[in-house]
Formats: sequence, C-alpha cells, structure tokens
Amino acid sequence: MSQSSAAAAASGPATTNSSLHTPAPAAPHRTAPRSDWFTIPEPLRLVFKRFPLVTYAPNELPVRSPSNRELPVLYVFASDQDVLKGLPSYNPSCLKWQTFLKLAGVQFRIASSNNHASPTGALPFLIPSSSPSDAASQTPIPSNRLERFALEQGSEKLADAAGSKLDAYQALLDHRIRNAWLYTLYLSPGNASLLSQLYVEPCSTSTVVRTTILHKLRRAAEAEILQSIGAPRVPPTALCIGAEQAFEALSAGLGSDKWFFGNSRPGLFDAAVFAYTHLLLDDSLDWIDTRLRDSLLKFPALAEHRERLLSRCWGQARE
Repeated sequence: MSQSSAAAAASGPATTNSSLHTPAPAAPHRTAPRSDWFTIPEPLRLVFKRFPLVTYAPNELPVRSPSNRELPVLYVFASDQDVLKGLPSYNPSCLKWQTFLKLAGVQFRIASSNNHASPTGALPFLIPSSSPSDAASQTPIPSNRLERFALEQGSEKLADAAGSKLDAYQALLDHRIRNAWLYTLYLSPGNASLLSQLYVEPCSTSTVVRTTILHKLRRAAEAEILQSIGAPRVPPTALCIGAEQAFEALSAGLGSDKWFFGNSRPGLFDAAVFAYTHLLLDDSLDWIDTRLRDSLLKFPALAEHRERLLSRCWGQARE
C-alpha cells in the first residue's frame, strides 16, 4: 500500500464520528437594520428626494393693491365709507397710529383691512409710497416701526416724552383702560350689536361664519383680560372702577395744559389717549352699555383734550 493510500485508510471515511463533533463554519452574522423615530422610510425619502422641501417667501401684497403709490397707505380697521372720507378708525390701536402720522405731518391715505390680510398678522401696517421699479419699498412697515417712520418722513417736529411718568401713564392705558375697553365692546351684552356691526358683519354674510367669528373675538378678549388681571373670571364692575381711576389720574396729569407732560405740541402719548377717548365719545358709535363712557365724561379735561386733537387732525371739533 502506498503512503498516500495508508494515510487515506487511517483517516477513514468522510462521515466518521470525529466529523460529527466538529462544528461547521458559522455563517456571517448580519446586523438587522436599525430603525428609530428619525429614520425616514424609503418611500418617503424617495418622494422628498424628487420634491425637496422649500421655504417660501413672505406673502405678496394683494393684487388689488396699487403698484404705483404716490402716497403711503395705512391699512386699518375702517368701513369702506369711512375710508373714502378719511375718517378716524374705530379700532384704538389703528386710531393711535393714524392720529400720530397726522400729527407728524406725514401725507398718507388709509385703506380698509383686517388682521388676516396683514403680512404681520395685526393691524395697522403701512406700505410706503413707491413705484414698480422700487422693490425695496414694497416691504410693509408694522406698527412697532411706525414711530420711527413718522419721525423720519414727517414734516412736523413732535414732542418727546420719556421717563417714569410716561411709563406709569402708559401702564394705565395698556391695562386698566384697555381691559375695560375690551369688556365694554367685546363682552358686554349691551354692546353686542355694535361689536357685530364693526367686526363681524363686514367679514361674511353667513350666519355660521359670523357666529364663529363672534365666538373667537369674545374668547380672545376674555383671555387677554384674564391674563392681564390674573383672575379666573372677568369682573365687569371692578374693570369699570379701575378705568375710572385711570381716567382720573390722566386728567390730573394733564391738568390745565393742552397736551400731556406740559408739551407745546401733542405727541405719541396724546394720540394714544385720544384713541380711546374719541371712540368712547364718538356719537356715531351706538354705545348701549355706557358705563365706560359715563366714567370718562366725569373728567372734562380729557374730553377737551379729545376735541383739540379732533380739530387739529380732522377739523371736526364740536364746539
């Protein structure tokens, strides 16, 4: 027997007992793909690869906006009839800036709008005068930049007031008087008809839509009041008392002067006060719940201040 044959015989057949106890080579281990919340499924990944996400530019102005504006346009809450006559807005925030621009000597016109149509989500906003070739001037100016715009573009030098006294008086407007205003117009049952006339009826003729808008307006007003006073419910009597105390403080601060802080010219704070006093005393607004108006009438200095500004800006003083 050859040496190779002997080796083969010694090793035995392929299926010996020793071969049964020898482990077969292990198959390569494959790690299952890991999945987590941040993994995009393959079908969606392919969709986004074909249609990538993009960031859109800010909304353009409405098509009806004139492309060639010789005058700046202030967009405010106002009826179409009042816009044609250039009358004061029926919204305090809008009226404040409408008045201030007039005091600053800025030539402008007003246009009727609403918060949904505003690029900033709130009124007022202003579109500067422009021409089609001036793309930069198409950018809206929100209310928090209107003071600077008026000071730069206006022809009149306005009074400047600052300091703790201004802050204290401004707080009276922003809290006590505004809270009472919100209750009086938005939540008082007696003035429901006026609220609907100003803010609801112009939006739609649908009863369902009007009801929804009215509900949202009232909820928003209630939420703002509650956040301001830190209470679980709206206290109508306390709000009216607080507003009357604020009117008393403002009247004492004005004293026998024509304008606040003893200035020789009216300024931004005068416009802010006028925005409330004018609307409460405006005979064209049909106030049924007159508690806030009656409180204001107890302080003739504020009523006279309103008449002076009305005459100065609109030439409609009622002697």
